[in-house]
Amino acid sequence: MSTNHSSDKQEYVSRREAMRRGALGVAGMIAGSTLDSRLFAAEAAKTPEQKAAEEKSARDAAAKTKAKKGQTKSVIQIFLWGGMSHNDTWDPKPGTSYDYLGDFDRVIPTNVNGIQLSSLFPKLAQQTDKYSLIRSMTHGNDGHETAAYLMQTGHQPGGRLAYPSIGAIFAYFKREQYKGLLPPYIVMLQGAGRFSEEGFLGPAYKPFATGGDPNAERFEVQGIVNRGIDDGRQKARRDLLDKVDLMGYGISGAQELTSAGAAKQKAYGLILGRGREVFNLSNEPTELRNRYGRNTFGQECLAARRMVEAGVPYVTISFPGGWDTHSNHFATMRNQCPMLDQGLATLLADLKERGLLDSTLVWCTGEFGRTPKVSWEPPWNGGRHHYGRVFTVLVAGGGFKGGRVVGSSDEKGENVKERPVYPSDLLGSMYLLAGIDATAKLPHPWGLDAYVLDTQNEGMKSAGMLEEIL
Repeated sequence: MSTNHSSDKQEYVSRREAMRRGALGVAGMIAGSTLDSRLFAAEAAKTPEQKAAEEKSARDAAAKTKAKKGQTKSVIQIFLWGGMSHNDTWDPKPGTSYDYLGDFDRVIPTNVNGIQLSSLFPKLAQQTDKYSLIRSMTHGNDGHETAAYLMQTGHQPGGRLAYPSIGAIFAYFKREQYKGLLPPYIVMLQGAGRFSEEGFLGPAYKPFATGGDPNAERFEVQGIVNRGIDDGRQKARRDLLDKVDLMGYGISGAQELTSAGAAKQKAYGLILGRGREVFNLSNEPTELRNRYGRNTFGQECLAARRMVEAGVPYVTISFPGGWDTHSNHFATMRNQCPMLDQGLATLLADLKERGLLDSTLVWCTGEFGRTPKVSWEPPWNGGRHHYGRVFTVLVAGGGFKGGRVVGSSDEKGENVKERPVYPSDLLGSMYLLAGIDATAKLPHPWGLDAYVLDTQNEGMKSAGMLEEIL
C-alpha cells in the first residue's frame, strides 16, 4: 500500500515537475523570441557604414587566420604607368556596344573554367591557375601622381607626411634579414611613380634605378656596368686607385676608415663580383630568353627573376612606353599587350618551375584604369582617359591563391558591382603575407606619428583584406 502510495506520489510530482518545466519552456521561448526580435531590430537599425565596418573586421580576422605570415620573401611589381584599360584586357565586357568595345570585341577562355580574358592575352590565358584577378579595385582618383601615390603607399595624397612606397617599406622591414650585395629595392629601368618613393625614410631606402636596356647585347646598369669599359680596364682602375689613395695611411682602427673600406669592397663586389653577374643575362639559355620575349619588357622580367634568386626583397619593373592612351589607344594596345602577355606569362611559369612562386609575390597594375567608353571625337579619335572608379589588378604567388576572381565591375565596367577593394586592402594583404605589421610605427625624422597603414585616422575607405585568395 505504502509502495503504491509512494509510486502515486512520485507520479504526481513528475506531472507537476513536467508542468513546471513546460511553463518555464514556454517562458523561455517567449523570452528567446523577444531576444531574437530585439537582435533582429538592432541588426536592422545598423547603418550601412556600421554593417560595412563589421564585415571588414570579419574579413580581416579571417585573412589573418588564413594567411601564412612571412611566406612572401620577395616582390616583383610590374607597374603599368599611365593606367591600362581593364575593359580591353583582364575584365572584358563582350556584348557591349562599339562605343565601349572598340576594336577589341573578342574574348578567349582560360585554363580556369569561367574566367575569360581579352584575345590579346593568349599566353596569360594558359597561366590563369597561377594568378588571381581583382576586378573591383577602386580609389576614385584620376590624377597620375596622386593615384600612383595611393596605389603604392596606401595613404591619402596631399597630407602633411610624404609616406614611403611599398618597396621602401619592404627594404626597411627586411633590412636585418637581407644581406645581399645588390640594393634591397631595385627599379627597372627608371622610377615611374612620379613621387619620392623613399618618402620620409630617406635616401637609404630610395630605389636603385638600373637604367640601361636588358635586351641590349650588354645590360649597362648605371654605376655597375659601364659603357666602353671592360672588366680588365675596370680592375686596372681599381688597382691604380688603391696605389695612389693615401687617405688614412699609417692610421689603423679608425671606425670611419673601416666603414669606408667595407663600403668600397661592397661597391667592387657590385661592379666586378657576384652582384654584377645577376645582371648578366647572357648566362641564360637563348631559348629561355626567347620565351620571355626579346624586347625590353621581356628581358626586364627575366632580370627580375634573377634578382629574386639573389634574394632582393623588392623589384619594380616599369613598362617602357607607358599606357597613357588618351589617343591612338587601340594601336598602342596592339603593340604593348602581346609584350606584356608573353613576358608576364613566362615569368609566372618560370618562377613556378623553379619553386620560387610560393615565396615570390607578383602584382601587376597601373595607377588606375581607362574610361570604359571610348572617346571617338577629335582630338582623341579613339582614346580612353584616366579612370580610378574601377579597374583590375593581377596578383600571384607569395601566398595568394591562383585561378580566382575577386569582386566584379558592372555590365560596362564603369562601377564596382561587388566587393570593392581599396589600396589599403591590397597593400595590407601583401604586408600580412610578408610578415610586416601594417599597424607598425615608422621612424619619422621629426618624431611624428606615422604608421605603415593608417586608414582610419586618415579617413580612407577600406573593405578588408583579401581573405578570399589567401
